[in-house]
Amino acid sequence: MARKKSPTDLSVEELRRLLVEKQRQARQERLERFRATGRVVTLESDLEAPRLDSLRAGPLLGEEVEPVSKRRRTLDYFLLAVEILAVIGLIFVLFNGLEVIRELNRQVAQSLEQPTLTPTPPIRAVVLPSGHTPPIDGVARPNEAEIPEHLRPLVQSLANIPVPTPGPEQARRIQIPAIGVDAPIVQGDGWEQLKKGVGQFIGSANPGEKGNLVLSAHNDIFGEIFRHLDQLEPGDEIIIHTQRQVYVYVVSETEIVEPTQVEFLDATDEPVITLISCYPYLVDTQRIIVRGNLKSGG
Repeated sequence: MARKKSPTDLSVEELRRLLVEKQRQARQERLERFRATGRVVTLESDLEAPRLDSLRAGPLLGEEVEPVSKRRRTLDYFLLAVEILAVIGLIFVLFNGLEVIRELNRQVAQSLEQPTLTPTPPIRAVVLPSGHTPPIDGVARPNEAEIPEHLRPLVQSLANIPVPTPGPEQARRIQIPAIGVDAPIVQGDGWEQLKKGVGQFIGSANPGEKGNLVLSAHNDIFGEIFRHLDQLEPGDEIIIHTQRQVYVYVVSETEIVEPTQVEFLDATDEPVITLISCYPYLVDTQRIIVRGNLKSGG
């Protein structure tokens, strides 16, 4: 006969089973007493009471967990990989979207930028104004031979340079008492403008202002206004009228130059006047330049 074990010698699992068995036996004994006294009616379901082991929801302490099947493990790995790929795809979409937005912003910024305007070099930047052929048989025309060949196609496009809106400070009239000049001043020094009088180089200074007031006229056609510029001497006065005021310049120097010496059109730091005409009379292969400084009115 086997020796009865002491409770201290039993394992936890054995104690648990022993406790469950005693509780089941005690319950069964109570039911038998109740049936004997008629306090409990025996039901068929009581005869086939389910085992407690079948009611367990999960493994008890100390029991080994049944290993997960290989198929389930493979499915878990697959779902994890799908989730990782989805996260990577989302990150890529967000990053690519930011790049697209950045590129669109760059294109919009470029479209809003104002291009740097490069002015078309006018013919007068390479040739002094008032040039024409000698009036043979009373007929004269612009001297295109003076214009560099590569710039000649620009003549037509520059024929109608916009004339500034008339203002009270613009030159209106010129008087040179020493040579008897008294003529109107118009804006622009093209062929058509110089038919009307003395032309002011568009962009040059207004009378009395700091800068270079450039005026030109013909010497042997259209009234021969500047025919006698070569007779001016230092100290002679050049009087310029505006709508509001009269300005007096004093001749400082006279030069004979080539048609391409356009530096005489450049702006200056002091208020000066520059008179230009063709030279010599009825030959017109050069230019005569008369410079003067502001004396009064500024």
